[in-house]
Amino acid sequence: MIDLYTWGTPNGRKISIALEELQIPYTVFPINIGKDEQFDPDFLKISPNNKVPAIVDRDNDLALMESGAILLYLAKKTGKLLPENDADYWDALQWLMWQMAGVGPMLGQVHHFVRFNQGKSDYAEARYINEGRRLYDVLDDRLSEREFMLGDYSIVDISTWPWISRFNWQTIDIREFPNVERWYTTIASRPAVQRGYHIPTETDPIPMPGDTA
Repeated sequence: MIDLYTWGTPNGRKISIALEELQIPYTVFPINIGKDEQFDPDFLKISPNNKVPAIVDRDNDLALMESGAILLYLAKKTGKLLPENDADYWDALQWLMWQMAGVGPMLGQVHHFVRFNQGKSDYAEARYINEGRRLYDVLDDRLSEREFMLGDYSIVDISTWPWISRFNWQTIDIREFPNVERWYTTIASRPAVQRGYHIPTETDPIPMPGDTA
């Protein structure tokens, strides 16, 4: 049994989607970041960096923070959604780090400056939207010769997809990146993704190409 501490953010959705895909039983503990619940002392014992998501694995009495580490742990625990042979494992790891170091932080800055603080800094808006589009280009190229980011569906797709699901927040037309659009809609149709997307609370439907924010 996994205790999942989460909220409806891209990083939070990574873990609820992974748990659904891996069919691991879990209990949800919502952490409302709009009410600063991530600073509660009890939560800080689990996630010292005061960020969601975090998990506690009751089987092993193990607490983990950071979505990338949690995804690796769950994949290793189940032996699923992560290549086992050495070359493919390291390929997976480099693309997981690409998401953690690039897609998440940079698209997060697009959300901050373009969606929530538009007009505060022309320089920041241009810098981050341009970097966001560059990352979409990298992903589109990666997907030009494979169905998923590693060929087979994996935690690398699960780590990246929730950030792309906010393409409208990023003022990026996903239809300009046909391989990303195909990959995105394929993953969006998965029942486990649809269930995990609405954790910890029911939200608006998954955004689809052509939708407006």
